[in-house]
Amino acid sequence: MGFTFKGLTSSALLAGNTPSTYADNKDIADVPASVQGHTSMDVARPDEKLGTPRTDSTYDSDEELNKVDTTAEPGVQAVQAASHVWTKRDLILAYIFMWLIQFFMSFASSCSGTLGPYVTSSFQQHSLTALTGVISGIVAGIWKLPYAKILNIWGRPFALCLGVALYVLGLVLMASCNNVQAYCAAQTFYFVGYNSIDFFMTVFIADTSKLKNRALFISYASSPWLITTWVYGYAVESVIAPGGIGFRWCFGIFAVLTPFICAPLIIIFFIFEGKARRQGLIQPRSSRGTFGQTVYYYLREFDAVGILVLATGLSLFLLSFNLYSYQAQQWRSPMIICFLIFGAILIAAFCVWEKYCAPVTFIPWYLCKNRTVIFTYTMAGSLYVGWYIWDGYFYSLLRVMFNQTVPHATYIANIYTMGSCFICILYGIALRYYGKLKIYSLFWGVPLTILGVGLMIRFRQPDENIGFIVMCMLFIAFGGGVLVVSEQTTLMAVSKQQDFPALLAVESMIISIGGAIGNTIAGAIWTGVFPVRLMANLPADAIGNFKKIYGDIETQTSYAVGTAARDAINLSYGETQRYMLIAATCVYSITFFSVAMWQNVDVRMMKQRTIGLL
Repeated sequence: MGFTFKGLTSSALLAGNTPSTYADNKDIADVPASVQGHTSMDVARPDEKLGTPRTDSTYDSDEELNKVDTTAEPGVQAVQAASHVWTKRDLILAYIFMWLIQFFMSFASSCSGTLGPYVTSSFQQHSLTALTGVISGIVAGIWKLPYAKILNIWGRPFALCLGVALYVLGLVLMASCNNVQAYCAAQTFYFVGYNSIDFFMTVFIADTSKLKNRALFISYASSPWLITTWVYGYAVESVIAPGGIGFRWCFGIFAVLTPFICAPLIIIFFIFEGKARRQGLIQPRSSRGTFGQTVYYYLREFDAVGILVLATGLSLFLLSFNLYSYQAQQWRSPMIICFLIFGAILIAAFCVWEKYCAPVTFIPWYLCKNRTVIFTYTMAGSLYVGWYIWDGYFYSLLRVMFNQTVPHATYIANIYTMGSCFICILYGIALRYYGKLKIYSLFWGVPLTILGVGLMIRFRQPDENIGFIVMCMLFIAFGGGVLVVSEQTTLMAVSKQQDFPALLAVESMIISIGGAIGNTIAGAIWTGVFPVRLMANLPADAIGNFKKIYGDIETQTSYAVGTAARDAINLSYGETQRYMLIAATCVYSITFFSVAMWQNVDVRMMKQRTIGLL
């Protein structure tokens, strides 16, 4: 859901969690990539430890800071060199173009997310709504690891172009899909592209902002949601209305517009990199040898074996929870048993490979010894698991049980978006004057989130006033917005420059996996509880239409409010949602404990490498 946990997001939420660059006078830095027997990002100065904040005295000299690190990867050297030709005016212009891209992507993401139930319903498989996000969430999360290397090896402009291409490809495939399987594949390309662009934006913000201002600029990048949230519901309503253009044309229009929207920022990056190259600040790339040697180099640098093993294992394990209800023997089905066993084995094999066998790893094991890093990961993972559990069928709930129109349902579903965007701007300002972000998260963010989800156990039931749902969503928005900014800023606050890319890439993977787990749990609860409750509650004259009612949201809303069939559907929704909300509330106890274990750092007191212009 755009500026939500989907895609954020998704989403990561406010902005993607991204790798970063080692540039002169920047906040973010990388180190040489080809360190034998180590992660490509885990080289540290012998006199420094993870968790020791950088200050001005940490650096050797200003002259050293202004040099291009000739031992760094080519993409890192290029962005270091290009930083010499940036001016404050150039950065302001780039930030404007970045905002326009975020505006377009927030609108497109909101529309595509809302259209999801209608796409699956068009194939009579509405119950697979959550399943379509599992594979795409896994792949999009794992993709951040090689994408971090793409940014460092091939450079920022190329990486942005690649993200745009994948995003457009996903939209084209969604416009042309003819079954749920094709739609799921299209969603994978779409979210990989979306996360890549979002990842790139966070790199740019981190490269050009001071640590104490970073939360504020992350909030700036998310501010388009304050506008698009009010308008996309009407767009979706016109798309699905009789005589409307339909979801295929909607996705097609977005696919055509995307390259034109992204072109100005891409051009800016190519222009300034070209200027640096003409001034001799960028060294020619060295040869990797023969074609075979080049292929081997990149396969090793991108840890192709580890990525393949992890992606396969996670996919098998998580899909078993979504597919078991479609098997005659359910959990006793040989296929489901094999998915569970082999999925778990492959995940364990990935850990062994990364620890003992991989020549260049993505996950820097030594970084995970830091208390704040460990518990930031568990906090982020649990936050997204809980969100996806209770949010998976929230829009459908609003349309069916609360009988809301499409615009009104989108407004309510996006209270989180509006509230979190608003609170993040205030939070960013507050961090400038009181920088101990643990206090905000522990005594504001987590309690409000738990309160909002816990109260919905009572209020997500038939015949309850929709106003109580709005109240709960406001609690979640004001709490969750603080937590999403904190999860990124905390890692940057307790780590050195060369650690940022690895820390953020792994965090992003954990977030996406957490979202996939949440989607999996939501799908398992829905497919395991809802059809049973529906069959038990439906009146005799509607039993014959059971399959269509279960699989199509339009059929569910076609029964008039107050009829026995509609009351039975609403009751089944409420009974199923209760399990989801209880599960999510329990998961958030992990979030609270994790935040309590953070170091109480103060971002006002920390100085890191930045261009120094923002």
